[in-house]
Amino acid sequence: MPSASRPYSSPAAVIDSDAMDSAAPAVTVESINPKVGSSITLFVINAFVATPSSLVKRPSLIISPKYHFFFSNSIQRLQHELQNKPGCHPFNEILYFNVGNPQSLGQKAITFFREVLVLCDHPPLLDKSETRALFSGDAIARARHILDGVKGLRDAVAAGIASRDGFPANPDDIFLTDGATPAVHIIMQLLIRSEKDGILCPIPQYPLYSASIFLHGGSLVPYYLDESTGWGLEIAELKKQLDEARSKGITVRALVVINPGNPTGQVLAKENQKQIVDFCKSEGLVLLADEVYQDNVYVDDKKFNSFKKIARSMGYEDADLLLVSIQSVSKGYYGECGKRGGYMEVTGFSDEVKEQIRKVATVNLCFSNISGQILVSLVMNPPKIGDESYESFNAEKQGILSSLARRAKALEDAFNGLEGVICNKAEGAMYLFPRLHLPQKAIEAAKVINSAPDVFYARCLLDATGIVVVPGSGFGQVPGTWHIRCTILPQEEKIPGIISRLHAFHEAFMQQFRD
Repeated sequence: MPSASRPYSSPAAVIDSDAMDSAAPAVTVESINPKVGSSITLFVINAFVATPSSLVKRPSLIISPKYHFFFSNSIQRLQHELQNKPGCHPFNEILYFNVGNPQSLGQKAITFFREVLVLCDHPPLLDKSETRALFSGDAIARARHILDGVKGLRDAVAAGIASRDGFPANPDDIFLTDGATPAVHIIMQLLIRSEKDGILCPIPQYPLYSASIFLHGGSLVPYYLDESTGWGLEIAELKKQLDEARSKGITVRALVVINPGNPTGQVLAKENQKQIVDFCKSEGLVLLADEVYQDNVYVDDKKFNSFKKIARSMGYEDADLLLVSIQSVSKGYYGECGKRGGYMEVTGFSDEVKEQIRKVATVNLCFSNISGQILVSLVMNPPKIGDESYESFNAEKQGILSSLARRAKALEDAFNGLEGVICNKAEGAMYLFPRLHLPQKAIEAAKVINSAPDVFYARCLLDATGIVVVPGSGFGQVPGTWHIRCTILPQEEKIPGIISRLHAFHEAFMQQFRD
């Protein structure tokens, strides 16, 4: 027993003072795993830059470290000044033109989905007499069905996929996840064995992919989308980058395709999708289809088609193509970012490989929360014609989507009306990615502060108008071109004001830096 005069110390806790100098250093940014630090920088700061005709294995920072947190710090400063010094800026609110979270910008939740969630979260409500007056009958019935067995949620998702595509789906191929991000990480963990394994990713791209590839120790193999054809995906470009990677000893394992596109907003044509399927089949690549914006299509001449539907319509069976399809409840007309629900459908993989995926999911004990799982099943199986909630559900859905389409068109037209700005058609997703042709004087001014020109433009825009956008540098772009990414999510009544501020700023900016 330890004496009363001396605190007890286990042998492991006794440190020789002579050994203090050799003790492990404190945990600091410098001493943590560099892959973690670089990956977080890559994703949060959006500081990825693509290099043409080369493999990008490490993040290349184009923003000076002292500007890494410029936007977050500037926004906090502006918010403080607007609250405490009214009239100190030519604007009275910050407009978040950068956020991809619909409900954080005022979009209403779908009533039917939330009713079912409430009843599932608190089942005793189902036995109360007043519940029938407060909730729709089909929401009550759906909640009872779900509570009878959560296992049926994968069956519901499979039924929804089959209804969407016209081809059967196997519940055993479906993995429910906490949104799309865990699905991406688990597939990268599955495919990447070393830095000699590469993943073909689009440029511009959602930085989750470059960050996760680096975090798991692989090599990003970039391919460029063609801005001149509306951000088209050219097979010749894929082949060029694939062959070059292989010539450098890289084993390319998969092709990432984001459809509809983030940050570019394009919707792939069916013929293009067929070419992509054939390419993956002939080259032995896993096709990783990011389809989280599948409900966000705003043009009459384009329609979302899942890659699974395309492959099956071409005659490919499960064993013919390795396909991972990802969906999330965070986007679409539902916009439930906070509920963290999603799935990946894994087809063409052996039962042995799928068992390894299940093992990894089991290690991550919170791989999928119950509310998120329920919401995924509701998104893939919403009310149908004849159901009690159908009319109100459809009115909410169409109201949201038609408003998004109007906002997309208004902003597209506004950008194309600005000097030196070209914006491709807003076909889908939630974003516009206009190209900025900036005066040389503006480019030189950016160099003076060690900033990329599009970062400089975005900084000036924020300070002058309170509008927050994301510089295109964060998504990758053809060297020498500059873009900004803007969401179409600010409420519709605010769009005219945003356009007015943007027009006035851009006119003044171009005049100030005119060559």
